[in-house]
Parts: sequence; C-alpha cells; structure tokens
Amino acid sequence: MTQAAAAAAGAQQYPPATLYVVATPIGNLADLTFRAAHVLGLVDAVACEDTRVSAGLLRHLGLHKPLIALHQHNEHEGSATLITRLQQGERVAYISDAGTPAISDPGAVLVAAVARAGLRVFPVPGVSSTVTALSVAGDTQAQGFAFAGFLPTKTAERRTALQRLCGSPCSQVLFEAPHRIKALVDVLAELCPTQHVTVCRELTKQFETVYTAQAVELPAWMAADPLRERGEFVLVLHAVKAEQASDTELPAQALRALTVLAAELPLKQAVSLAAELSGAPRNKLYELALAEKKAREQGLAE
Repeated sequence: MTQAAAAAAGAQQYPPATLYVVATPIGNLADLTFRAAHVLGLVDAVACEDTRVSAGLLRHLGLHKPLIALHQHNEHEGSATLITRLQQGERVAYISDAGTPAISDPGAVLVAAVARAGLRVFPVPGVSSTVTALSVAGDTQAQGFAFAGFLPTKTAERRTALQRLCGSPCSQVLFEAPHRIKALVDVLAELCPTQHVTVCRELTKQFETVYTAQAVELPAWMAADPLRERGEFVLVLHAVKAEQASDTELPAQALRALTVLAAELPLKQAVSLAAELSGAPRNKLYELALAEKKAREQGLAE
C-alpha cells in the first residue's frame, strides 16, 4: 500500500516543522486513505492516544516510527514536548485510536498549542463516525446537524441535556458506551417517543448494525437481542420540523433560560424569569422544572 500511497499522494508538498492531524479507520483498516498512509510513512514521529493501538496500525502498514503517547491525561505536557520536536524541524503526525482526532477524542489542546507557537497544522481527512452515521440516517428534513457527543453520566444531568436536544430542527449526533445504551434509549423513548432515531452500532466492523425507528420502539428492539447492547454506538436523533412540533414542546431558548436560572434561583423565581425572557408558557416551564427537580433528587438518591 505504501507504494500506491506515494504514487497517489506524493506530489503534494509536506513541509517540515508541521503537525499532521491524521484520521484513521474506525474499525475497517481498508478505510485508511492513501494520503494518510503516505503521511504516516513520511513523518519523523507519531503521537497517538494509545501506543498499543497505534502500533498495530503501523505494523499493518509495514512502518516503524517512534510513538509518543498523548491522551486526555497528559495532553498539556505532551503538547510542549511535541512543539519542541516541531521547532527542531520534524514532521509529526497525531492520530487517535479511531476516526478523526479532536472530535470527542484528544487533539484539540495539541492543535491549539501548536498554532499558538506559530507552527503549522495540516489536516489529513478521512473517516469520522459522526459523518458516517449521518450519511445512513436519511434525515431528509434536517436543517444541518449538531454534535452532542457523550452526554453527562449522571441521571438528572443526562435528562436535562436530552430535553434540550429533543424537538430540534437539526440532526443531533450522540455517542454512547455499551453499558449506558439501554438507559439512553429508555429516556429517549420517554422524552421524544415519536421522534426518529438512527442507532449505529459497530460502524464499519463485522457486526455493523444500522437501525432507524421512532424512539418509543427502541427499548423493545434492543431487548429482543442482547447483542444489540454490545459495541460502540453512534446515534442520530432526527430533526423535527417547526410546524410538526407539539404544542407541549418548549423552544430551545426557553429550555436554556430555565436551566441556567434554575441552577441559581428558587424554582418559582426561575420559572417566572424564564417565561418572561422566552415568552414560553409559565405552566409548561413549571411542570418541566418540577420534573427536573424530582429527577435530580432521584439521581442523588441512586
């Protein structure tokens, strides 16, 4: 592959003293681009989220490069080390365990630090689980999309976050871990039962699953096969047209105002101010605030 990669990508300029942010496959090694393979063969060192995972990828390409661990626990310190290498004229690649770096993965701190140091950062695009999921969701009425990533793990905070996402005119992309996927689909079924959701499991891998249904149907579908709770998940919460929104749904502006005010003020005062600022019905805001308060209390008791 390296010869084919050089033939396809070698004509472009790859200057020294540059950080190359390289997208890698999310499961299927055949999805690595020729350009990514060429850059990984060209650089002086490869910084990566997990050296064990990245070593396997380099072995697949027949490459032997110094590997430098840079992950969420050492990104600030590791960035300084890499900047020193770049200042010495080296080419350095950064890769995450899978997909495009800095999207719910480390990398953003490194890129910002390199840019502040006056050094170049070049993207080497490729696979992204976010875009991959959107491409098979078939959300024809979406007005763009938003990336929500991993939601809070605490029950009350997760519920509040999902309430803000439901009813949006944009597709919402969520990531979830296998041990929390059942809880997520249960809450979606409760909060937005008629809204469509595309569940993508193990994208590009041998047991890839893509399933689209109304949120209310997902708990039963998942319970029908225990294997459906295993693997890595990307979910697309489909958009809702403004004219299709229920009268009981509150606009995002009202939800944001209520969330901020309720964190600082007594319940009735927060509701009163949120209603005045957003124009949303006071009784609906009060019902929501009361439900969230009960959910928080339940979450603390768990």
